[in-house]
Amino acid sequence: MVTTTKLFNRLIMATAVATAVAGCSQPQDETPPKTAEDAQAYVLEAEQRIENLYEYTAKASWVAQTYINEDTQYLESLANEQFKVLGIELANGAAQFNGMDLPEDTQRKLNLLRLGLTLPAPVAQPELAAELASIESRLGGMYGAGYDAEGAQHDLIALSNTLAESSDPDEMLQAWIDWRKVSPQMKADYTRLVEIANLGAQDLGFTDVGAMWRSKYDMPADDFAAEMDRVWEQVKPLYEALHCHVRESLNEQYGNDVVADNGAIPAHLLGNMWAQQWGNIYDSVAPEGGSSVDVTARLVAENYSEVQMVEQAESFFTSLGIEELPDTFWTNSQFVKPVGRNSVCHASAWDVTTEDYRIKMCIQVNAEDFQTIHHELGHNYYQRAYNLTQPMLYRGSANDGFHEALGDTVALSITPSYLKAIGLIEEEPDASGDLPYLMRMALDKVAFLPFGLMVDKWRWQVFSGELTPETYNEGWWQLREQYQGVRSPVERSDTDFDPGAKYHIPGNTPYSRYFLAHILQFQLHRELCEASGFEGPLHRCSIYDNKEAGDKLMQMMEMGQSRPWQEALATIDESGQMDATAVIEYFQPLKNWLDEQNAGRSCGW
Repeated sequence: MVTTTKLFNRLIMATAVATAVAGCSQPQDETPPKTAEDAQAYVLEAEQRIENLYEYTAKASWVAQTYINEDTQYLESLANEQFKVLGIELANGAAQFNGMDLPEDTQRKLNLLRLGLTLPAPVAQPELAAELASIESRLGGMYGAGYDAEGAQHDLIALSNTLAESSDPDEMLQAWIDWRKVSPQMKADYTRLVEIANLGAQDLGFTDVGAMWRSKYDMPADDFAAEMDRVWEQVKPLYEALHCHVRESLNEQYGNDVVADNGAIPAHLLGNMWAQQWGNIYDSVAPEGGSSVDVTARLVAENYSEVQMVEQAESFFTSLGIEELPDTFWTNSQFVKPVGRNSVCHASAWDVTTEDYRIKMCIQVNAEDFQTIHHELGHNYYQRAYNLTQPMLYRGSANDGFHEALGDTVALSITPSYLKAIGLIEEEPDASGDLPYLMRMALDKVAFLPFGLMVDKWRWQVFSGELTPETYNEGWWQLREQYQGVRSPVERSDTDFDPGAKYHIPGNTPYSRYFLAHILQFQLHRELCEASGFEGPLHRCSIYDNKEAGDKLMQMMEMGQSRPWQEALATIDESGQMDATAVIEYFQPLKNWLDEQNAGRSCGW
């Protein structure tokens, strides 16, 4: 996870302070026509104002997460309020230059300012901004508190653990149902949120919020939707093969009365509250045999400390010819759970200034955290690359999928050859035993793809009016069955609001970025492996200690978001086009095995 306080990442709740909009309203007196010089001056002032507030907001958030108490939460809320106010002002101010013929650089920066809001508020109606802020707060509170309409509280962690650990389908079904009792009361508020935010998007020059979100990707909004579909079609055969094998395995485990050997899979049987990743059912679907490296055991045997794990991850990047992180990284980061105070342990990467980069973790000496550290440092190195080369408005990833993709690209290089090179193992196990590893990866990364695609497809239909409040829930399950081959295990009605049971809906966090990241990470991995001269199965490649791969990586990272993402991608893949065939290549041995298992089965849904 990457955590920055840049305008585009810190303004998810950007309309929270309604009074800001009233304060930003423009006088009604006649003013001279705007010029290109006015636009340029506006951009320069905006960048300076963001930079002036940046470090303060970042440090307020840092102490609020690493020293949790009433005082630090108060300081963070004030800092965030100031940043949100600024975001609303700058976005609406940028809209005054819509339709002008401007230099490319100026136009790009104005677009980034306009698109910095997630849910915009109408400029001339501050009372609607206040209402929208109140709705956002209520929706977040409903999800976090977990109360249903009858006042009963439901514990998401406990219910999720039931789905992950139980083998009793009735127990799993009840857990699935119970969490969806929390969301029906969100529906009226969400309906009103859509109405208000659409008015705000229209003020900024977009037809609706969905069109605004799709416009962030350096192509016409409808073209981006088509691009998502094109990439999905490339990877769909792999997903269908995995789905077929998983359904058959669950049928053998539970019988036809619970899951049929054809059609969509009931959502409560896949080990996850939203059936978005299936890793928890690995034991039910795993290939027999195989070999693997117990990285946790090797870390313990070699007496790795938490800091040594971070040092090893840094050495991955320096082996690529990339400069080591500044000393402040080591003095300011949180590597272990603090003693005597509360702290958020969820892993995240931070850029506080152009020379202050940090990770926040409560590291355990195990394989999962070893991988996570490499991922988080990928964010830090990306942050530093563009921070040192780009002006304020260009300090971000090429699009919102690239940051997570880059972190995961690095993690894909933690292969047996890398483990041998750093002395954690003496010999690489034979690649013929890699099927279990590939299955575990596929249950998380391949299984996620259709879910990552359909969440925003649903919201685009809601924002455009294609789905009405009466069809919100019906449309949700139509998309889930169409793309995932997953169905509700019980009848649902139009009074249910199952989308609200997923955090990113009441939290109003765009979701396409996660689909993009899951595609791009494999594409970047393949191209960097090719640049490094690697020959062999793609899932066995590590770019460790390869300067050619490092040079390509730096070229892309240093561009930030200064150019269309297609140009950033072209520094590594000269086509400049997303390509999911790398996912197919990575999992090809597993696909071959799945096709053998599925012979004679009725696949599809």
